[in-house]
This record gives sequence, C-alpha cells and structure tokens, in this order.
Amino acid sequence: MSTVNGLPGHVLLVHFLVVLTPLTAVLAILCALWPAALRHLIWLVLALAVTCLALTPFTTEAGEWLEGRVDPSPLVTTHAALGDTMIYVTAALVVAALLLLLKHVRTARSAALPQSVVAVITVLVLLIGAGAVVQVYRIGDSGAQSAWADAVSGE
Repeated sequence: MSTVNGLPGHVLLVHFLVVLTPLTAVLAILCALWPAALRHLIWLVLALAVTCLALTPFTTEAGEWLEGRVDPSPLVTTHAALGDTMIYVTAALVVAALLLLLKHVRTARSAALPQSVVAVITVLVLLIGAGAVVQVYRIGDSGAQSAWADAVSGE
C-alpha cells in the first residue's frame, strides 16, 4: 500500500497498531492477573492479537515504501530498524493470547493447569505485554523524531 487519499499509507496504518497493540497487551495482562477478565475477554484478546499480527506486514511494507521516498537520515534508519521488530512483538502477543486461551479452556473443563504452569504463563504474558507496550513506544517515538525533529522549533 503506497498512498491513501494522497497520504502515505504507513502514516494511516501505523495508527491502528499504535492503538491496538498496547490495548491488546493491557487486556492480556488483565486476563493473566484476573480470572474474571480471562473468562470474559479471552476471545477479544485473541482476535485483537491476530489483527495486530495481520496488520503488521502491511504497515511495515508501507513504511518501507515511504522510506524510499524521504531523505535518508540516521533517524529514519533507526525508525525502520525498530519497525522491523514489530512482527516479533505482535507474534509474541498471539503466543501470549494462545497461552491464556489454554489456561481458560483447561479451567473451563475443570482440568486446571498445575500452579507452576499457570505461574509461568502469567509471567510470560506480563513480560510480553510490557515489552509490547515499550516497543510500540520506542518505534513510535523514533518515527515521530524522524518526521518532526527538524520541522518544529522550540521557540
């Protein structure tokens, strides 16, 4: 995707990931820590995680198209390199959601997982969720820096 209504597609697509990825991460963490949330939100968390994973290649491809049309700079290079990690972030969110689904299904069938396994799942979801939020911030900040660093005066 190159442009949408005359604007670079990346600029539009990235906003979906900037909102949906942290939302998915926070909901996954909530599900990991609160059984009632897990019962009610697991399918939403899984759907959001898969949506983020599906949107990531489109967003990064649109970013690569845009990268080829802007002046090269270290800030653009940094943003592109960080953006390339987003596929791993969203894939990890899908893994976290699947682990939560496993926990939910086993609990619903009265075949609860051993407490040690539940603890590992909880820690993994917390780490993946926190890491996803941090990485989205890092990617977004580097993108904003590359787009606006020389455009806005502090005066």
